[in-house]
Amino acid sequence: MSASPLSPCSVEHPPPDRAESSPGARAAGSAQADPGSRHKLTAVTGLAALSLDAMASVAYGPEAIVLVLAAAGGHGLGFTLPVTLGIAVLLAVLVASYRQVIAAFPDGGGSYAVARAHLGARTSLLAAASLVLDYVLNVAVAVTAGVAALTSAFPALHEERLWLCLAVLVLVTAVNLRGIVDSARAFIVPTAVFVCSILTMIVAGLTRDAPVSVAASAGHASVLGDDATAVGALLLLKAFASGCSALTGVEAIANAVPSFRAPAARRAQRTEVALGALLGVMLIGLAVLISRFGLQPVADVTVLAQLADASLGHNWAFYLVQFATVALLALSANTSFGGLPVLLELLARDHCLPHVFGLKADRQVRRHGVLTLAVVSAVLLVLSGGDTNTLVPLFAIGVFIGFTVAQGGMVLHWRKVRGPRWAGKAALNGLGALLTGVSAVVVTATKFHDGAWLIVVALPLLTALFARVRRAYEEIGARLEVGRVPRVPRRARSVVLVPVSSLSRLTGEALGAAVSLGDEVHAVTVCHPDAEDRARTEALERDWARWNPGVPLVTLTSERRTVGRPVASYAKKLGSAEPGTRLTVLIPEAEPAHLWQRLLHNQRGAVVAHAVRRDTDAAVCRLRLRLD
Repeated sequence: MSASPLSPCSVEHPPPDRAESSPGARAAGSAQADPGSRHKLTAVTGLAALSLDAMASVAYGPEAIVLVLAAAGGHGLGFTLPVTLGIAVLLAVLVASYRQVIAAFPDGGGSYAVARAHLGARTSLLAAASLVLDYVLNVAVAVTAGVAALTSAFPALHEERLWLCLAVLVLVTAVNLRGIVDSARAFIVPTAVFVCSILTMIVAGLTRDAPVSVAASAGHASVLGDDATAVGALLLLKAFASGCSALTGVEAIANAVPSFRAPAARRAQRTEVALGALLGVMLIGLAVLISRFGLQPVADVTVLAQLADASLGHNWAFYLVQFATVALLALSANTSFGGLPVLLELLARDHCLPHVFGLKADRQVRRHGVLTLAVVSAVLLVLSGGDTNTLVPLFAIGVFIGFTVAQGGMVLHWRKVRGPRWAGKAALNGLGALLTGVSAVVVTATKFHDGAWLIVVALPLLTALFARVRRAYEEIGARLEVGRVPRVPRRARSVVLVPVSSLSRLTGEALGAAVSLGDEVHAVTVCHPDAEDRARTEALERDWARWNPGVPLVTLTSERRTVGRPVASYAKKLGSAEPGTRLTVLIPEAEPAHLWQRLLHNQRGAVVAHAVRRDTDAAVCRLRLRLD
């Protein structure tokens, strides 16, 4: 039984057995009550499935800071560590805030759920739109960045980068169609190799007094600006905002809480803390190495590659870091596949998207959300030609808007709840909202001409789309009188029309079904004015009279070569002549055993069904006779 368009399906759960009071019994009971728990995430698999975006950001976050500060020369690069420490403070604020979001909104949704509860419908739709854009862009940026790193190591593949991007996207999509747990297991090893290689590089670098090797940057032009005597606040703010791209993905765990095993909220909180700790250590460690080695950015060589070269030497360890970075960048698209389908499910539940996004297949797979994300991302990849630089300016704005909305909503949440130490929690969220709000404004302003204007345009359009879908569902619900007690069913006189063109087994089956459905049955055939068709109709009338099935045959003449309109006109005439009659048009169709044989049919049944639905209020039944 399907749910009504405006009311979610209600599933009754049996009450827990109060005798099961021990933790072990409760765990066993939970596992039995949720047979799909084995297809949900643990803290470890959650870290692999939902943190790849944030983990991979250490490959471009520190570089974004250095490239901005390089405009002020060597003096400007001296501020790399202070700016990174500021980002680490904001990271700590965000992790603490999203732990609170997870506890307050265990159904997931992140900033959308917070805004829906505390900031109103319009703001919640803006938050949802920003998250959707961020998730889609994350897939495109992650795939193109990973392939770019690969083609940097193997220049011969550069011309094939678009096909490589699409191949990686197909791979990640296929893994996620198997289920989020399977995708997490597949990505545990690449995640572990990347994290261990970065931490090893940091530890090794801290033991060096000077770079082991500078081979990676040798022969490449420096992008360092002329030395400046002072670094302005605007430059530091721009560096801070650019470096905050390393924080993208922090919100993904809070958006996908329902994907975790019970107790879902507690597991998600532990995963959030683990992500924050690892990301913070890596960002600060890399910033310390940049300052320690006096690293200067050069063209065509990443900052991470220079640090690996300086810390580990130009050997197999250097290439291991590079290949681990390539793998994690390419696979960090998985964060979006874990978070966006859950968000789309919540939007569908709130009637802001088609309800099909709320359906789940086996293994807890939200298949429609996964496939939609893959298709939209593929379009972006094709339009950008697989070029990372075309997509990066669009990337960080949406996530900063989501951060700001989530933390602003949590301030209101604590004011309403007023639990223990609520004022301190509200102040923490308020500070985070201020910092991320300023970052969103700065990033939008500085990247506006580089493509950020597209996000400025897309956000209100997507918000308006969500609102329009919701109004459409409200209109449908009002016409269906959802929520009201319907009138008592009453039996009405019923008439069934059966279009026929010849006598066959299909005709007999159709009339048998029709006389079982209705009080009165009319067989109708359409005759066109040409001689051949008149002869065919006369032969059918003679055969019908000899067969005498007890059902009259009505011949409908039509000047035009059409079948649907004459049948629809006859049905409309019957409905007007006998108001209150239940009118049904039963269309018989043969269904061959092989799929390719169905292409041999003339598809007249579909034409008649379309005409009847368009021009009348009659019910349409399509009777398929399987020819096995």
